[in-house]
Amino acid sequence: MDFYREKIEALGFEYARMAPHLSPDDIANMPELVDARKGTERILRGIIIAGVPEMYDDLLAAVEGSDILVTGEIIYAAKSVVEKTGIKWVTTTLAPISLFSTYDPPVPPTAIWFEKLRFLGPAFHRLLFGAIRMSMRHWLDEYRDFRRKLGLDPDDDPIFYGKFSRDLHLIMFSRVLGAPQPDWPAHAVQTGFCFYDGQSDTGQMPDELSAFLDAGEPPIVFTLGSAAVMDPRDFFTESVKAATMLKRRAVLLYGAFGEPPAGLTDDIVGFEYAPYSLLFPRTACVVHQAGVGTTGQVLRAGVPHLIVPFAHDQPDNAARCRRIGVGEIIPRNSYNAPSAESSIARILSDERYSSNAAKYGEIVRSERGVDAAVDEIEKLL
Repeated sequence: MDFYREKIEALGFEYARMAPHLSPDDIANMPELVDARKGTERILRGIIIAGVPEMYDDLLAAVEGSDILVTGEIIYAAKSVVEKTGIKWVTTTLAPISLFSTYDPPVPPTAIWFEKLRFLGPAFHRLLFGAIRMSMRHWLDEYRDFRRKLGLDPDDDPIFYGKFSRDLHLIMFSRVLGAPQPDWPAHAVQTGFCFYDGQSDTGQMPDELSAFLDAGEPPIVFTLGSAAVMDPRDFFTESVKAATMLKRRAVLLYGAFGEPPAGLTDDIVGFEYAPYSLLFPRTACVVHQAGVGTTGQVLRAGVPHLIVPFAHDQPDNAARCRRIGVGEIIPRNSYNAPSAESSIARILSDERYSSNAAKYGEIVRSERGVDAAVDEIEKLL
């Protein structure tokens, strides 16, 4: 996405385009991407896998003359580039669901009731994940054809277990969200969260928001991160009503592509953006969608959560936060002013949520995510 060029170059990196070539406007016009039932298939099968040939060409050009390739979760052309060039490869995982551990089974967005099956243990989940892989096998038909044309082994699965480098795999979330398991990749190193707040601005708090925070008690923050915010439905309007019912100060972060919701007042304010690391520690509670970046920031801030998961990794991240006692969950289709008011009131009145949040916040803040990741990459080099 050329949308990221300014952000990348501002950090001193050379920028190279990589397919799929989508803009935030394209994503905003495809609300099905954050649909719990079809969103993951739409992204992986319809966008990522379909774009692998072009992604391969872009990556092949980008790594020319380079010593190492570090990739994110859904860069499905990476393994083919590595096998063709011999370049050293570092893979990464940002959220526990991506590891498909049978010892710490995730909650899939299409079947949140899976959480109730955790007690059945690794053997059961090994069979279950095998069945899921078989049901998704046809998603990879185009990918296997592409690998075959390159003269590479077509029997590769970049969704489940073929996506991990044999050189180094970095697990970039806190042990608070998921501890090491026996079936994690052999070359895995858990770093902790790697936080980053910057935008094309300087990542600074808006002056008006700083003044608001200084003027009264810690507010409730309502935010949907960077993706779910593109299809918020009535999340923000219902959140304004909930804050009004609670008679609490509130901040709504409605995103660069959203509009200020109706009903804002001197005590209930709205902004496109604010750096989470500066805002969240000054709040009473954060209501969010449980994207892993947002979740990490709330955990680091040490404040309670109310979570409204949309799709992808969000139901699993939400379930993990509820299991450690730092928050509660409202399903997306059940979120409204009365349900939000009731849940937030309960969270704010029960000291166990804030006590647990403070305890786990200390752990997250003690982890050196960026430093640990850099140290491991330098060792490989």
